[in-house]
Order: sequence, then C-alpha cells, then structure tokens
Amino acid sequence: MTRPLRIEYPGAYYHITSRGNERKNIFKDKKDRDKFLSYLKSAHLRYKAVIHAFCLMNNHYHLFLETPKGNLSQIMRHINGAYTNYFNIRHKRRGHLFQGRYKAIIVEADSYAGELSRYIHLNPVRAGIVDVPEKFKWSSYRYYIGKKKKPEWLTEDFILCYFDNGNVHARKKYGEFVKAWINVKHESPLEETVASTILGSDNFIELIKDKYLDPKKRDRNLPALKELSKSPDIAGTYKEVEMNFEKQVSLSKKATLYLFHKYSDTPLKEIGTFFGIGESAVSDASRQFDIILKRNRKLRKQVRLLRAKLNF
Repeated sequence: MTRPLRIEYPGAYYHITSRGNERKNIFKDKKDRDKFLSYLKSAHLRYKAVIHAFCLMNNHYHLFLETPKGNLSQIMRHINGAYTNYFNIRHKRRGHLFQGRYKAIIVEADSYAGELSRYIHLNPVRAGIVDVPEKFKWSSYRYYIGKKKKPEWLTEDFILCYFDNGNVHARKKYGEFVKAWINVKHESPLEETVASTILGSDNFIELIKDKYLDPKKRDRNLPALKELSKSPDIAGTYKEVEMNFEKQVSLSKKATLYLFHKYSDTPLKEIGTFFGIGESAVSDASRQFDIILKRNRKLRKQVRLLRAKLNF
C-alpha cells in the first residue's frame, strides 16, 4: 500500500477519518464507543491534542483536531493503536482493525472549520441513521447546541466563536447552520481537497508547499508530493480545458492561462510563449479572469472542478 503524505507542524488542524478493515464495524456497542472516547480524552491529556469535533459511525469515525505540538503521528498511534488492542482483546480477535492508515487532510481552519464540523455532524443524517443530528448520541453535535454538558477534552469555542460572541446565541446559530443542510443537495467541503492532502485557500496551499514540502528533503515517490510538486503540461491541459468548455476557444485560453498563472510554478515566460503574449500580459489576463470568476458563480464552479480534475 502506498504511504500517504504526512504534513505535521505545531498548530496544524486536520480532518481525520479511519475505516474498519474490509469496511467491517469498529464499534459494536456502547462500551466500544465509550472506550474510544476515553482514548480521545487521554490523547488530549497526554499529547495535548485539541479535539474540536467527532462522529463515531459503525464502521468508521471522523475527527476534526488540532495539534499544538505538531505530533499528529504520535496522537494517532495512541488512539488507533490503543483502541485496536482493546477491541481485539474484548472481542477475541486478531489482526488489523482499521483499513490501512488513517486519512489525514490538513485544513485551513479559519476558512473551513464551520463547514467541516457541519459535514462531520451530519454524517448520521446522510447515512439515514437519524433524521436530525441531535438524535445521534455519538457525535459532538449535542454538546455544541447545549443539549448535553461537554467533556473537558472537547473544545467548542473555536468553532462557535464564528457564529456569535455570546455562548447561547452562538449555539442557536450553529444549530441553524448545521440543519440548513438537511435534505438539501450540497457539495462536501472535502471535495476541494488538493492532492488528497490539503484543504484550504490558494495562499494556504502555497504556504504549506513552500514551508513543508521541499522535494529535496522528502521522498519523491509519494504520489501526493508528486502531484503537488509537478509542473503540468500547458498544451495537454489546454486540450482538456477546451473539451470542458465545449471548444469555446476564447474562454478555454483564458481559463488555461489563469490556471497556470495562479496554480502552477510554470514561469511567466513559458506561459506567455505558449499564448503568444508577453510576461506582463500574462499577469494582466489572469487578473481580469479572476475578476470574471468572482462575478460568475457557474463559471467559478466549473474552474474549481477543473482544478480538482487536472490536479492544480
């Protein structure tokens, strides 16, 4: 199995998910779930993990956590390792409990904390287990809306402060925010993840790449690192974009130029040469297309989907 790309640093935020091996259940009853929560508590006490949200489904779980000490691997070894030992002993089994390694997406919290917590808390609703999230006992949602006193190891304030300064009002607004997605078709915030590794704005992604993804110091064979580091081919990309825009030549050229200028490390001279314009004209054209995107929601969505498809 290919090793995932791990990015760890103090103050990082992550969406974590881990599934049962062969998609089998990892929680069989209340005692199992209570035990897993006890490992979240000990991860908080021993390794200073900050748990912002959680949801324990039958065969997988979701966490939104923060690592003030930059020690995600240590935290996850404790949670998954200790729980696997407990589960195997209690249920008289051997071997792996989880399917491969946990999946960790590094998150720009200021931009995605609310959306991500909503996505986590609505998992039981999407699965058809309950019709409203407060009926599900094994997520952090009931603590957020004040239906239950929160445990000491759960942190709510970071997310609630985005909704209101007053605690009661913040809880009410947060509940409304979450329920607004019930029975409504919507996109998961995780669909915007780049290279299955980073969820954030363009500036955040560039910051992470510049600071923590130096290919000279890392294993270049990691697929995610290759995906984040490679310079795409302009001609090949242009053909893909043209097909997406049904051969609208002008729009395809503008979109391709914009993608390369904003999301790749391709030199301005190379971009300009392909399109037959100067370096300054590349920057101007990209800036103009950015203005168009801000005004055109449909086009903005098309470009976002193109970015995901073409790995920009």
